[in-house]
Amino acid sequence: MSKVKVAINGYGTIGKRVADAVSLQDDMEIIGIAKTRPNYEAVIASEKGYAVYTLADRIDAMKDGGISAAGSVEDMIAEADVVVDCTPGGVGVKNKELYEKAGVKAIWQGGEKHDLTGCSFNSGANYEGALGKDFVRVVSCNTTGLCRAIYPLDQEYGVKKVRVTLMRRSADPNDIKNGPINAIVPNPITLPSHHGPDVKSVIPHINITSTAVKLPTTLMHLHTLNMELERECTADDVKELFAKQPRIRFVGQGITSTAEIMELGKDLGRSRGDMWENCVWDESITMHEGELYFFQAIHQESDVIPENVDAIRAMTEIETDGAKSIAKTNKAMGI
Repeated sequence: MSKVKVAINGYGTIGKRVADAVSLQDDMEIIGIAKTRPNYEAVIASEKGYAVYTLADRIDAMKDGGISAAGSVEDMIAEADVVVDCTPGGVGVKNKELYEKAGVKAIWQGGEKHDLTGCSFNSGANYEGALGKDFVRVVSCNTTGLCRAIYPLDQEYGVKKVRVTLMRRSADPNDIKNGPINAIVPNPITLPSHHGPDVKSVIPHINITSTAVKLPTTLMHLHTLNMELERECTADDVKELFAKQPRIRFVGQGITSTAEIMELGKDLGRSRGDMWENCVWDESITMHEGELYFFQAIHQESDVIPENVDAIRAMTEIETDGAKSIAKTNKAMGI
């Protein structure tokens, strides 16, 4: 069977990670990446052997920057079976007409709205819902992390109510436009936050309320979850359930902070030190007065990457079983 041809439109924090993850799979291949300017990321992409495309009016500028562009974004799209749009939030929506005109399938990231595709995706929760779809949105890093934890609990015990507080990083480590800040910022001021409704775009029946604050850190997000379940269980029951989940990792052994989790990623030899799994402190899993509590950390730069790979398989139907796709992606990436 021929490999699925994947193009990456936008080669930044998410795009470069998706490109590398796709390259590890034996049933898909990268046919090109798109950058708007010849910065260090474009240079690295070229050195890795990716064909670099750009906007039609910037091909000469790319050449002047030392990179021989393979052609325009339109040229790249014409060669692809699936385009993974990793352009900044609010930009990708403008590309939909381009993809429709080319008759190519496309994946957007969580910075875009659910209405753009009508299909918001999480590998474990609704893989089957993306089978054969032309357009899919992989939900944000926070929503991905919440769905991974909530869905199996709902399947096993039923979820009556979720309350979540998100302590968000203020900027990514390489982002000099939004930081540093010396403040704690309610995000947003008006409550609740958008994260609860975003979870409902994947698991519509879940009763969830969320609040969020931004903190002066760049490393990870931290979630505090409080849940009422329909059926009784113990903390040990929850630990046993989470231990079976392919993208939940328990952290302990003296790890008491997000900084130490990121160091763990480096010690594991992960590409860029990424932590693709939800990092749950198993010691935090507690049942108190019939309600479940726990902490989890989410690496905002990387947890959506395996979901993008699974979305490609679902949309092209090269694998119709979600569990098999998750297992294949995890094995190839070393999760």
